[in-house]
Amino acid sequence: MEKSQAYIRIQELKEVINEANRRYYVDNSPTLSDFEFDMLLKELESLEKEYPEYQTSDSPTQKVGSDIVSNKESTKEFEQHPHRYPMLSLGNTYDISEVQAFADRAVKTIGNNFTYSCELKFDGTAICLTYRNGKLFRALTRGDGTVGDDVTANVRNISNIPQELHIPSDFVPSLLQSSPWPDEFEIRGEIYMPWAAFDRLNEERIQEEEPPFANPRNAASGSLKLQDSKTVAKRGLECTLYHILGEDLPFQTHDEALKAAESWGLPVSDKRKVCRNIDEIESFITRWDTERKTLPFATDGIVIKINELALQEELGYTAKFPRWAVAYKFKAEQALTRLLSIDYQVGRTGAVTPVANLEPVQLSGTIVKRASLHNADQMQILDIHIGDYVYVEKGGEIIPKITGVELSQRGDDISLPHFPDVCPDCGTTLVKDEKEAKSFCPNQTGCPTQIKGRLVHFLSRKAMNVIAGEATIDQLYNKALVWNPADFYELQMEHLLTLEGWKERSAERFLNSLKESVKVPFERVLYALGIRYVGETTAKTIARHFGSIDAIAAADMESLLAADDIGQVIAESIYAYFREDANIDTIDRLKAAGLKFKIEAGQQKLSSSLEGKTIVISGNFSVSRDDMKALIAAHGGKNSGSVSGKTSYLLAGEKPGPEKIKKAESLGVKIIDEGTFRDLINNIEQ
Repeated sequence: MEKSQAYIRIQELKEVINEANRRYYVDNSPTLSDFEFDMLLKELESLEKEYPEYQTSDSPTQKVGSDIVSNKESTKEFEQHPHRYPMLSLGNTYDISEVQAFADRAVKTIGNNFTYSCELKFDGTAICLTYRNGKLFRALTRGDGTVGDDVTANVRNISNIPQELHIPSDFVPSLLQSSPWPDEFEIRGEIYMPWAAFDRLNEERIQEEEPPFANPRNAASGSLKLQDSKTVAKRGLECTLYHILGEDLPFQTHDEALKAAESWGLPVSDKRKVCRNIDEIESFITRWDTERKTLPFATDGIVIKINELALQEELGYTAKFPRWAVAYKFKAEQALTRLLSIDYQVGRTGAVTPVANLEPVQLSGTIVKRASLHNADQMQILDIHIGDYVYVEKGGEIIPKITGVELSQRGDDISLPHFPDVCPDCGTTLVKDEKEAKSFCPNQTGCPTQIKGRLVHFLSRKAMNVIAGEATIDQLYNKALVWNPADFYELQMEHLLTLEGWKERSAERFLNSLKESVKVPFERVLYALGIRYVGETTAKTIARHFGSIDAIAAADMESLLAADDIGQVIAESIYAYFREDANIDTIDRLKAAGLKFKIEAGQQKLSSSLEGKTIVISGNFSVSRDDMKALIAAHGGKNSGSVSGKTSYLLAGEKPGPEKIKKAESLGVKIIDEGTFRDLINNIEQ
């Protein structure tokens, strides 16, 4: 490769890798598999080694991927703190010979008198916990390796992370040691989502026609960055810890440190082994490459560390990796099974999705019987036939996913599937949106599956929260009692008692649940309507921006696009929804039933006193912090979790955080008290 070509390729690789890092760490929506990413990074490393004049300090080979979200990219802001010790990444390989090369380099530097600690590499998101005097003090994400996001409130909702350490039964206090642990130490590990919790979460998202998480790692990372700690608690996250740091730690080896941590009640993996040579390491890798398929969580490799802590210190670090550890990565887990048939499912928005029915096969701790084929284009690319033996992956890709066909096992008893031209439910000719690969049934008001899907969505927990499920909807629909959401509010006791299995008590509970649902706030009612692309968060944004359903219905495209986070596709969908007479009729009937179609007085924008102002709050006030944030929003201001150069005011109550005060002073940010704040919102000039 000529020098000019090498320069161009290096720039291309940097751009692709940086974008992949952003999609992986920030968006939790990877565009490349781990293997594809690692191969691109190795190519960049190789070119930079050959042409060192083109290596720069901001190259992806010189820094870890960052999970920090800038203020410009998101409203989900977390306070940030520096890591006391840099939080680096790991060098990795897919080749056992490179593990041997790692061992050879260690021997050359530190001799032969050492061992290795071999551990499972959990496929989650990195976390750093600080304990002070035996109590959890702070939890930081990896961030950019030097600074991390403070997610302590969310971590406190992960059940297997102790808030307070346990004293081992065999510990005897002395004058020199009053507690079994150091006064302060850091312990690092991985927060992950077990397969069962992951599958449950994705089922919920699919039912709501929200995009499923690509893999448990993305689900764990996305969950850890949620603003609502109560939601985090419901996500089923777990943690495994694997590295202790601190001043004057009393341990000789890494394994000894982990045993101590385990005795204090910290979650440490028992699936590790101290090995003496490369043969034992290879045996450990081979064992877990097979046994990982039965584990209840995702693991993507084995981490091999020099066990002796003094030798770790001697080997030191590169700019990005410790020299005393390496990760051996497993290839994405696959299973080969037979494709029995393909169903074509219609969703509540009319999207038709092909779903493969498979001979049951075990994969990543669960039995897989079905896998998505996504769309007609994907089926064509795979050249898939009924009766083929197909590869299914449940690793770093969409879960579960058919990735290929084993042509060597293709027999004579195969048949070519045909993606339907008409809706499999109502027979209407399908249409294909030029902007999307999916096919849609346009018969929104006459397709039974779409109608029932929208009815289920309307009553769902995050929408109207009515006690009912798919079986109830089937019964009501089949009896022609319910056709659109407004019909629910016209149901009478005598209607329900005609349904099989219904008694007065069950009918009464259902009707009372409907009665309670009229108290649901406007943003949830808007979400319940099931407008295409308008999810829970978008509904809240639109409701608060416009204030009422009438204002949304009257909005033109320009007005819709002016709302925060509303792009062209969503705006077009909303605009089209309110141009359908049937939808307007349904809304009118729901209004008559008493549902809320405007923001209530307490939620309305009260003034524009704080328009364009970003305010950080710290400390205690005469009202709750949530109420104070709501007050800021009601007067046009924006809440932020951390002080930056863009902060307009630091609103300090009683006992404000000293670090926020210090940062505000250093940046020249004006610090105001609650009285001054209330003068501001009452339009008293400051």
